[in-house]
Amino acid sequence: MELNPNQIRLMMLKVADAIIEAEPMLSQADRDLGDGDHGLGMKRGMEAVKIHLEKLEPTTAEQVFVTTGTAMMTSMGGASGAIFGTLYRAGGKALPNAGGLNSQDLSLFFHAAAEAIMKRGGAKPGDKTMLDALVPAAEKAKEVTHLTLTEALTAIAAAAEAGKEASKTMIAQFGRAKTLGEACIGFPDAGACSVVVMLNAMVAFVKTGG
Repeated sequence: MELNPNQIRLMMLKVADAIIEAEPMLSQADRDLGDGDHGLGMKRGMEAVKIHLEKLEPTTAEQVFVTTGTAMMTSMGGASGAIFGTLYRAGGKALPNAGGLNSQDLSLFFHAAAEAIMKRGGAKPGDKTMLDALVPAAEKAKEVTHLTLTEALTAIAAAAEAGKEASKTMIAQFGRAKTLGEACIGFPDAGACSVVVMLNAMVAFVKTGG
């Protein structure tokens, strides 16, 4: 199974809806560790994504993802806008120009996204950031290139979920949560929660065929 560019566009519209719906949960996750604006920022970013994707007539996977990332960067501002914008822009630019999205492409996408974010922000796995969900997802994506797209995405989403859960045990090294020290133990990183929401929406899309 391979998604064509328009199916990828429709999938990302589902991702946008999922993040918008999850805003209360994401805001609470951020309030537990920081200032509580992560959910609202992600919602604002995905509302901008919807505006851009609804009128897009894509010819490549890269076009969909770069459009998504650019919309998030320009509408959200702040660290989350830069990080999640980089996720989609860097991931999209790593894909071949021709064709759609298959299991091999997922590996290219997530590896490039994780590398670009680590380079941009200086964070690494274990710092209690969204990378604690994204890097396990990228590592799993390398292992499952032989599976169908649905099977691969399901495994990738499960790896991200496990990473998000593992972030509960970590002490934050970035952002406002850094000031909490051991008080942040027991709570997942809000950005990691967003990664899981996005991946679960992708799984739901491919399982239902859109």
